[in-house]
Amino acid sequence: MNILDFALKMELDGKAYYEKLAVETDILSLRTIFINLAADEQKHYDIISSFKAGTTTGMADSTVLEDAKNVFECLRQDNETLGALKKSLHGYEYARKIEADSIKLYEEMADKESDTGKVALLQKIAAEERKHYNIMDNLADFTLKPEYYLEWREFSNLEQL
Repeated sequence: MNILDFALKMELDGKAYYEKLAVETDILSLRTIFINLAADEQKHYDIISSFKAGTTTGMADSTVLEDAKNVFECLRQDNETLGALKKSLHGYEYARKIEADSIKLYEEMADKESDTGKVALLQKIAAEERKHYNIMDNLADFTLKPEYYLEWREFSNLEQL
């Protein structure tokens, strides 16, 4: 399997995985994020397909990171959703790994490419995959936040002084 075929398969797998996460979540705002991430993966698939066909097309910027920021602000206000998020923690961590692998792949492809237009496009895809990684990383961190809380003994009895 050549590297373009591998990239195409990765994009389709990523799209399918985000669609699965969208179906499994009961939180409407998260479902929207996952649907947008799946759409971005389809966009990446289309661009890699054009590379394989010998044509190079442009790529519109993704707004998924900005949309996700708004969702995280809303989720911070709603403590009841934390339980629902914990059910999917493993899924978020797996998606984070997929995105890290994608970043590495596209950066390696860009390093080996001689056409400056294709290099720029591959770097742009890698940058979008980095945004996807950041979203999944923040989602995992947000879900684990209560587990990271540590009450220090020196400060827990200040009211008694």
